[in-house]
Amino acid sequence: QVQLVESGGGLVQAGGSLRLSCAVSTGTFSDIVMGWFRQAPGKEREFVGCITWSGGNTDYADSMRGRFTVSRDLAKNTVYLQLNSLAPEDTGVYYCGAARTWLPTRVHSRYSYWGQGTQVTVSS
Repeated sequence: QVQLVESGGGLVQAGGSLRLSCAVSTGTFSDIVMGWFRQAPGKEREFVGCITWSGGNTDYADSMRGRFTVSRDLAKNTVYLQLNSLAPEDTGVYYCGAARTWLPTRVHSRYSYWGQGTQVTVSS
C-alpha cells in the first residue's frame, strides 16, 4: 500500500515561489513514479511533472518546464515540487500521486494512489 501526505501550499503573490512536499510511504514497492497534478476551479486535473522513485528521471508538462521542478529525497521519503515565477493562473489544488511503473508517465489513470491535495493561491 502506498500512502501520500502533501504539505506546503498557501497564498503567494505573483512572481513568488512555493515548495510543496509529499511524504511517501511506498511499502516494498520500488517501481514507483511520483507525479504532481493540479486542478484549477472548473477545470480538469492536469499533469505538472513527475519523477521516478528509483532513478530520479523526470518529465514535465511543456508549459511548466523551466518554472517548476520535481525532486525527491530518498532518505526522507519525500517528493518535492518547487514552484517558481508563479502567476495567478497557477492557482489550484495540487495533488501528488503514485503510479506503479518504472517509466515517467503523464497519464492520470496510471496513478493509483493520491494525496489529499494542497491549495496554492497566487494573487495578482
